[in-house]
Amino acid sequence: MSVIKIEVMKGDITESTCDAVVNAANNYLWMGAGVAGAIKRKGGQVIEDEAVAKGPIDPGEAVATTAGALGAKYVIHAAGMGQDLRTSEELIRKSTESSLRVADELKLKSVAFPAIGTGVGGFDAAECARIMIGAVRDFEPESVETVVFSLFDEPARDAFEKAATEITR
Repeated sequence: MSVIKIEVMKGDITESTCDAVVNAANNYLWMGAGVAGAIKRKGGQVIEDEAVAKGPIDPGEAVATTAGALGAKYVIHAAGMGQDLRTSEELIRKSTESSLRVADELKLKSVAFPAIGTGVGGFDAAECARIMIGAVRDFEPESVETVVFSLFDEPARDAFEKAATEITR
């Protein structure tokens, strides 16, 4: 059994050099604001076009598309919320796990995650950190070696750093 290395950084997820970046998506996979909007602006309309063609999916599930002009190879669209744009502990955990499964299916080594549900979904960053890091720690990877939490601001980064040091397998 291997353990995923977790890294926490403040930065723009669209600049990630990981094999895949995760889009904090709604279950219809249209890309409007927040992380999704940033990914679409930088990577191109092709990402949203591919995603929408694969939807809708159930909240908590994830699908992959190409990454357009991004440095990553793939975008994994994690449906952390439905059309009501509300999330929950269960949806954040399930969408994190689903994203990791998709990355394993694609035989990827590294994945960059945002703080799913903390933007449009309004979920607390510290609670999100606890849920997501717990899900990564509990996941038994086949190929994924590294998860990078790429966080937009200092408070989110601090919350994820704290959770990463407190949560052990």
